[in-house]
Amino acid sequence: MDTLPDFWRTEVFHPLSVHFPIALLFIALIFKSIALFYKKETFSLSGSILLILGVIGSWIAIYTGNLADGIVARTLCDPTILKDHENLAYTTTWIFTAAGVLDLLHYFFSLQLGSFSLWIKRLTLILLLIGNGFLMYVGHLGATLVYQQAAGVYVPSEDCQEFE
Repeated sequence: MDTLPDFWRTEVFHPLSVHFPIALLFIALIFKSIALFYKKETFSLSGSILLILGVIGSWIAIYTGNLADGIVARTLCDPTILKDHENLAYTTTWIFTAAGVLDLLHYFFSLQLGSFSLWIKRLTLILLLIGNGFLMYVGHLGATLVYQQAAGVYVPSEDCQEFE
């Protein structure tokens, strides 16, 4: 009789760590948009906090994705999707990292920036928009890996005997 594998497998850490940065970075875009268009500084600070937490979470997701890569890649029918997912995840994370650095520069040096302050806010928002576009596509590739190729998913036996 087969037994269920332990839930806390290395390849499971990636889906556990990836969903928080997705939510944080999307909400950061919303907050930063509200702050820029409606001049609400409370939303700007909240958006900055969400952005920094999302960037940190993204790098954790990259790390856990690299851990899962070595385990999952051998079981896929089309590993090129995994490579695209990984490469675009790095690009996405660097875009959000650049937005986070610009946001921190604006936050700490807004008085010295003078008239460039508004341009940095706009550029940060543009990077957030581009990053969220990439994020949606990277998520689509991740879902393709899971739902079409069962990446990191335990596939039960035909009679599901291990659940008895």
